[in-house]
Amino acid sequence: MCGFVGFADAKHNREEAKKTIKAMADLIAHRGPDGEGFYVSDHVALGHRRLSIIDLEGGNQPMFNEDKSLAIVFNGEIYNFQDLRAELEKAGHVFSSHSDTEVLVHGYEEWGKDLPCRLRGMFAFAIWNEKDHSLFGARDIFGIKPFYYYQNDVGDLLVGSEIKSFLPHPCFKKELNEERLPEYLSIEYIPDEETMFKGVYKLPGAHCFTWKDG
Repeated sequence: MCGFVGFADAKHNREEAKKTIKAMADLIAHRGPDGEGFYVSDHVALGHRRLSIIDLEGGNQPMFNEDKSLAIVFNGEIYNFQDLRAELEKAGHVFSSHSDTEVLVHGYEEWGKDLPCRLRGMFAFAIWNEKDHSLFGARDIFGIKPFYYYQNDVGDLLVGSEIKSFLPHPCFKKELNEERLPEYLSIEYIPDEETMFKGVYKLPGAHCFTWKDG
């Protein structure tokens, strides 16, 4: 079990963003006791807590493509990553690790939003494109791995493996979704994409999205 956090906006102070993303990642430290990693630019911050399973030495995240224009945070396991890697190597992609995470970032570079259709496994991931300031998110067909997101009135986006990781971010408003409270008290679950926090949603299984600055 790993976990990721992230936020994207029009522009932010990098030093403040570093503090915020670290605080967000600290709240999901239990998901990844083997390490943490961060990527911060003027428009995005990504954080990851890692449980080492594949490529114990070279699988740290966030992970990048060759020119570092793409950055990924990922939770899950891709069962057919070796076949996909072989296909990508034939297409000219150069790998620096043996992890399934790197297959995702190169796969997105090659196939774009069609990448999830090629994957067999359980996954939730977010990929930042520094060239066009966009963030792509996807979740596996059965929704095995969690993916939550929140967007405020001006378009700032938060993503993460757990809702509580949003708490340190200044744009997040802690508002109870009162309309769904009776349902939650009855079955202890909300079956659609809403949650008990207003504005916080589960990305449904077999879904993806693209957020873009502006």
